[in-house]
Amino acid sequence: MAEFQPRIVAFLCNWCSYRGADLAGTSRLHYAPNVRTIRVMCSGSIDPVYVLKALLDGVDGVLIGGCHLGNCHYQNGNYKAMRRVEILKTILRQVGIDEDRIWLRWIDASEGGLFRDTVNEMVAELRQKDPNPMRKPWEMWQETAGIWRPNALDLPPRESE
Repeated sequence: MAEFQPRIVAFLCNWCSYRGADLAGTSRLHYAPNVRTIRVMCSGSIDPVYVLKALLDGVDGVLIGGCHLGNCHYQNGNYKAMRRVEILKTILRQVGIDEDRIWLRWIDASEGGLFRDTVNEMVAELRQKDPNPMRKPWEMWQETAGIWRPNALDLPPRESE
């Protein structure tokens, strides 16, 4: 049996974390390909519903990346993100989903190595866990309801050359 490969969605602040991820790529720092990034203007602008939706759709982990505390381009967006993540973790505990599936990290534009290390660490920790318990029920519901929709987290098949 193949090793479990977790799927991760990363909501990254445009000004710091996304640029840190970009620096990791342009510096050719290798990190696990399990992450799909979504650029947002500020970590404080992430609606908790989007994080919950990703988890309900079967994503194994969500990474929220923002500017370091006190360094937000929108004054206090990262403090807002910190409060929202704490509320999200409380909700997850109450419904029985592992709260450690949500990570909040402060990654600056010049910290491409930190982005790489964070992604690799998150993948390693999620591999120790089982897949998201919501992954299977959601797939079964789609099959029984006759709904087919491509999963945006799966890469399209490569065309043979």
